[in-house]
Amino acid sequence: MTRQYDIEERLIRFAVSVCHLAETLPRNRVGYHISGQLVRSGTSPAANYAEAQGAESRRDFVHKMRLCLKELRETLV
Repeated sequence: MTRQYDIEERLIRFAVSVCHLAETLPRNRVGYHISGQLVRSGTSPAANYAEAQGAESRRDFVHKMRLCLKELRETLV
């Protein structure tokens, strides 16, 4: 059975890519600050998505998915 949407896998690959990018930033005060924030916001959507899969209600699911979107937007801006 193939999955039509592989969101979890894609979010994990995105997190790995963000970590690789963070490793390329300069080793100075600004680089450490940016890389830290980038890693936090770029890796949390995968965990938030996993939490959404176990949501207790539709409202809870939507809330957790909105958190994923918020973190993704923060990473890309």
